[in-house]
Amino acid sequence: MVHRIEVMLKKSLRDAFGEKIRKRINEDIHLPVRSVRTIKVFTIDAEVASTLVEELAGQLFCDSISQEYSINRPLADAFDWLIEVGFRPGVTDNEGKTARESLELAIGRKLNRGEGVYTSTQYALTGNLSLKDVERIATDLLANTLIQSFRVKDRSEWDKTPGMPPLVPKVITDTRPTVEEIDLAVSDERLLAISRERVLALNLAEMKVIRDYITSPEALAHRRSLGLSEKITDVELECLAQTWSEHCKHKIFNGRIHYTDETGQTTQINSLFDTYIRASTRLIREAKAENDFCLSVFRDNAGVIKFNDEWSLAFKVETHNSPSALDPYGGALTGIVGVNRDPFGTGKGAKLIFNTDVFCFAPPDYA
Repeated sequence: MVHRIEVMLKKSLRDAFGEKIRKRINEDIHLPVRSVRTIKVFTIDAEVASTLVEELAGQLFCDSISQEYSINRPLADAFDWLIEVGFRPGVTDNEGKTARESLELAIGRKLNRGEGVYTSTQYALTGNLSLKDVERIATDLLANTLIQSFRVKDRSEWDKTPGMPPLVPKVITDTRPTVEEIDLAVSDERLLAISRERVLALNLAEMKVIRDYITSPEALAHRRSLGLSEKITDVELECLAQTWSEHCKHKIFNGRIHYTDETGQTTQINSLFDTYIRASTRLIREAKAENDFCLSVFRDNAGVIKFNDEWSLAFKVETHNSPSALDPYGGALTGIVGVNRDPFGTGKGAKLIFNTDVFCFAPPDYA
């Protein structure tokens, strides 16, 4: 049974998120939207009694002081266009996952296979807009169509059939997982082709290291003892490629760099990080002697300095945010998540007090 719970701010309260969306539509897309009201939608696809859903809706999904809710009944009114944005099947829905866990605690059981809780967001827009305008708002601002889908209704269509049907982005497939076996006892050209075709981003030297290991007598004997094929599997190869990626391994930062200056003199740098960051920090700390205020450098999740006799300051900087084309989830969201997570996990745990917002560009003449 599918239950659809809609939650919105009470009409007497200001919808700050909706106002932010309206401002971005006006300023970034230059379309005449007068107002935006937002509604959160929780779709429960599970065998849960309607009476229990009614009870949980007001306690679990809604703040009764500032919000109102409905079950299987639309809340939106006084709008010209309505856009609903939700995740595509198979995409991680973190809020839906949290709602599922909360629901399981409330009902005293784990949801069965195939049951789930999914979230979506409605945007009720007022303004003189065409369907093309609304679809542009959806694709340019509200939804990342790589991982999300959206639905649109205008007022006249809404009046004929009020509400949106439940959105249950369930993965339905009869495909069984398969494991490929890959022969690496091939030519150098074929090794590079395997890396390229599988988007492994491994160079020839790295592919040859994997090939030499997997075909060694010791590795072959060990694989046979485990009941594994002598050929490497796609899972193993993907794991190695991910572990050896620039993002995880920092190969450029830690590799040997042969640098030739303008005079033609060549210098070998054994790790840019060790030579110019770690070593520089060590020399500066040694020069400061008893005035050195660094307490923990390059050891914990964040750097720690002495602030005063009672307090220390933990600080973390991220070198990047997140993939630009794909909305990340889990560990890939390294920007705002990493800079909060790491000080929080430094030492016995730091108290988070503020974030900084820094945006840097390299010198344009080095491009």
